[in-house]
Amino acid sequence: MGNIFLFSLIVGVVSALILIPISKNKKEGKFSISRGHITEVILIVLGVFAFYYFSNIDRNLSSLWVFVIIITGAGALIASGKERMIKTALFAGSLLIGAYFLTAVFFNADEKYEHTKMQEKVEIEAFDEAETPASVPPKFARNKMKKAFGQVPNTSYYELGNLQIQKVNGEFVYIAPVEFSGFFKWLNGDQTPGYFTLSATDSSANPKFMKTDMVYTPSSYFNKNIERHIRMNYPNHIFYGEPQLEINDHGKPYYIRTFGEFVSARNGFAAKGLVVVDPSNGKMNSYNLADVPEFIDGAVSPEAVSLQNSYFGNYVHGFWNSKFGKSDVKLPSDEGTEANVIPIFDAKGEMYYFTDFTSPKEGVDSMLGYSLTNARTGKATYYTGNLEESYMDSKGALQIIEKKFIEKKWGGEMPVLYNFYGEASWLTPVMDSNGFLQNYFIVSAANPEISAFANTPNEALKQYKTALQRGGSTVDGSSNAEEKQMNGTVVRVYKEKSGDFTIVSFLLDNRQNYTISSETNPLAIYLQEGDKVKVTYLETGEVFLPAKEIEIEGLE
Repeated sequence: MGNIFLFSLIVGVVSALILIPISKNKKEGKFSISRGHITEVILIVLGVFAFYYFSNIDRNLSSLWVFVIIITGAGALIASGKERMIKTALFAGSLLIGAYFLTAVFFNADEKYEHTKMQEKVEIEAFDEAETPASVPPKFARNKMKKAFGQVPNTSYYELGNLQIQKVNGEFVYIAPVEFSGFFKWLNGDQTPGYFTLSATDSSANPKFMKTDMVYTPSSYFNKNIERHIRMNYPNHIFYGEPQLEINDHGKPYYIRTFGEFVSARNGFAAKGLVVVDPSNGKMNSYNLADVPEFIDGAVSPEAVSLQNSYFGNYVHGFWNSKFGKSDVKLPSDEGTEANVIPIFDAKGEMYYFTDFTSPKEGVDSMLGYSLTNARTGKATYYTGNLEESYMDSKGALQIIEKKFIEKKWGGEMPVLYNFYGEASWLTPVMDSNGFLQNYFIVSAANPEISAFANTPNEALKQYKTALQRGGSTVDGSSNAEEKQMNGTVVRVYKEKSGDFTIVSFLLDNRQNYTISSETNPLAIYLQEGDKVKVTYLETGEVFLPAKEIEIEGLE
């Protein structure tokens, strides 16, 4: 608290010196400090203290620019003679500084773009079917946690806090703190009892309430409020984004908040590090992004990443081009689950924020590219996709889902672009009107007429593979699958109906499994155990290799 008192006192004394008409007092022979002057100092000190305490704004001198304009203007108005000239000059200087801050947005667009310029690539690597490709949608996870709120002691005191995804002990989970539901509940409760955790990959899992006392939280008040507590310890840091809860592998919770610097003139933001707070005792540490503790996944706040995407998409040719000509401008999607971005994990378990970009032209749902931003380092890559093809954006994918289930009034949430079997594809969880998960929907970004849905992501992938075969697209499980041939005897056969066609899965005596659709190979429906066959297939590395052709001995 000492820092804010000292800051307020210095500002109050300097402001009083500017306001007091020294030359006028000198003429009247008054050199003493009057009660009125003391009152001025006290009122200014109290006003400055209240403003900085309740706003939590940084206490850098540059944050005083509006206040300086008011004080120097009032001082110049009250003064007379040479003193007025001096204070008028101060007022004019403060106006110039104010103009600099106010107009920064017009001239620092190029700096913002350079700060956020991304490495560019064409396409992400093909997806490995052995991994789970999608998370449980956060709206569904939140609903399940609310239904499990009875696990919380003194339930009426609390409500569910912000939801975020992270990796704990190698598992992808949602974390949501229990927060106070109001001021008087905080007075009575003093500390929150813990947090909820729920699997982000298994929709059948149930939430677990983890008991751990937290004193410093976003819903606490005065000095126990986590944002104010951080500000008191780091008065000059520039923060951007809400505090988020992160859990280490032992279940210990920490609140984190991203800090950085202005691009220029108190405008724009570039992330540089984060502050980590133990909510049980308030102890905290500050880290640069390069030194972030290993258990933290989202070191860079989703709000900061969303801002970065906006700079990259809008300011490629400066500020005015973003408003008028819009040459090469690309707009980041607003379909994200956290501050317009979607947290996802790669095969190594590292968290990235996904955002697709679309054209600023109205009525166009063509995707221009998408970005993946490393949530620990803030480094981003922009993927253009195959420039010879036109890809549908996330909004277009959501519209297809809405039309597909128009009678049931279901809708999609959290669309993410993957490379399934060499095909750029949108994978989206489908929710009903009550926020419950119904299925997973996959649609080709280049060929929207090719789609599939099922109760689980992996089952949807199998259906999608069949749909790709019907549509004449490739079904490469990797970006460079090799076409091979195999002769053998059928050991086992399994047939299942898929729409108007049959999917035939069979095992050869080489102990390898294959799958083929009767749409492209009608005679496959006659396949039976003991048949000798010649199979042309793609070496994708999957358990069931996609077969392109099959020749059954005796049926040619």
